[in-house]
Amino acid sequence: MATATKQPPYAAYAAITGAFAGGLGVAGTFARVLGRNPACQTPLDLVVLSAASFKGARTLARDEVTSFLRDPFVRGHAHKGQGEEPVETGDWEQAIGELVTCSRCAGTWVAAAFAATQIIAPRFGRLLTWSFAAAGINDFLQASFAALSNKSNELEQRAG
Repeated sequence: MATATKQPPYAAYAAITGAFAGGLGVAGTFARVLGRNPACQTPLDLVVLSAASFKGARTLARDEVTSFLRDPFVRGHAHKGQGEEPVETGDWEQAIGELVTCSRCAGTWVAAAFAATQIIAPRFGRLLTWSFAAAGINDFLQASFAALSNKSNELEQRAG
């Protein structure tokens, strides 16, 4: 006898997607009421937003400092973001767990939040976005330096 597989939480997915679209609608409305023009964004803003979204999503989905946000939605205890699996005990818990443990999924939300913040509250939004972008670039530089150091040490050991 075959066991039934659990159906994905489609209703929770739909509600989360609706909340995302609704949030963008509210942000757009605030922008219009405040007289903000989203078209004023430059290509540099897109590059900075991309780096900030990368870092923000990785921070949410992988860092210890945000493990308290993931903990209710993962099996066991959230800690460093490595190997955390969403719970399957409830539709909402599972859907949110899938969102907060997936850096690509969270990245969409983070990008929208940063973009909306830049338009609605430009000074704060720019400070927040540029700070996360700098941290994201720092991550790449640190990883690159570590990789180069490891390769240099490896070559040195072979030669010596």
